[in-house]
Amino acid sequence: MESPKQVIKAAHIITRLDFGGAQGNTLYTVSALDRRRFDAVIVTGPGGLLDGKAEPGRLIAAGSLVRELNPLKDLAALFQLRAILKGLSPDVAHTHSSKAGILGRLAAAAAGVPAIVHTFHGFGFHPRQNLLKRSLFVLLEKFCARFTDVLVFVSKSNMETARAAGIGSPEQYRLIRSGVKLSGYPAPVDRAAKRAELGLSPADTVVLSIGNAKPQKNPGHFLEAAARLSARHPAARFVFAGGGEELGNLRAAARARGLERTCLFTGWREDSAELLAASDIFVLTSLWEGLPRSLVEAFKTGLPAVCYRTDGVADILKAGVNGFSPEPGDLDAFCSALSGLLGDPALRARLAAGAAATDLREFDIDFMVRQQEALYEELLQRKGLKK
Repeated sequence: MESPKQVIKAAHIITRLDFGGAQGNTLYTVSALDRRRFDAVIVTGPGGLLDGKAEPGRLIAAGSLVRELNPLKDLAALFQLRAILKGLSPDVAHTHSSKAGILGRLAAAAAGVPAIVHTFHGFGFHPRQNLLKRSLFVLLEKFCARFTDVLVFVSKSNMETARAAGIGSPEQYRLIRSGVKLSGYPAPVDRAAKRAELGLSPADTVVLSIGNAKPQKNPGHFLEAAARLSARHPAARFVFAGGGEELGNLRAAARARGLERTCLFTGWREDSAELLAASDIFVLTSLWEGLPRSLVEAFKTGLPAVCYRTDGVADILKAGVNGFSPEPGDLDAFCSALSGLLGDPALRARLAAGAAATDLREFDIDFMVRQQEALYEELLQRKGLKK
């Protein structure tokens, strides 16, 4: 008679469960791991917009874990995370996001967790930071990599950035894409009805962006592009779906420039798949990224894209095939590429076909979960802890 398989306990640690790819993927992973072989929980700071999406009994709040840098709270969070992990006694601690990645790994090492994994969904450092702050983040990542068994990256570009910065060693590196429920795209939708919800007409050419209205996503360039292109392309409508710290200011700026009917900032939406299906062009003005899941969703929907060439964007956006990718921050080039798509329906159709034909199989979210399952088993086997 075959003995039952050992159940592997995993603790996923993330700073806060707000809207975003890292958060969505973590929630999905914990719910989709094979329960016959895995028992997983999420440890997170309180007050996240997605806290209610976690399964009952699988969310543990670490009250001191906050997004903002706060030395006293961060020290308290370190001890609190260590105590939580001591109580859980997981086989694997898997950290996500910059703050939880650093504090979580320190706590996991102090608690004696056998296997430690960190996923870079992007970095806490970027080229636009001042040198001192950037150097500090790189130093912390180098230090934490010393007691991390595997460093997971969602894009090849992020992997190369870590290699160039001397974070960990290539033997620790693993590429596991940020997963999307590909079967849900393109979403079935009544385009005219969905547009009418937003005050848009069937004749409009809808340019959509999805993301958090924060400096990283650079929504000011989205508004500026709308201001520059709206007179030249009067049928164009610009929709930014997402909330965040700059949302109020963006809405006020759009009103001040007379763009409130041309450039819409909707706030957070739970119908992003339907919004994509009701749109014509997808754009991202982010200045740095891991691998934006929204771009994967846009391509699966069949939308051509104009995105700044940041990190993981370059892994799948091929200029002239499924979109255009000007250099980050080059607003002139961004507007030129977007204007070309707005003014040329034949080009738009050709790149839309290229988007729909993009090979996205490695981005399937269930494939992502299976890769993580295999990684956990491999790590514990390597350490002689798996029966």
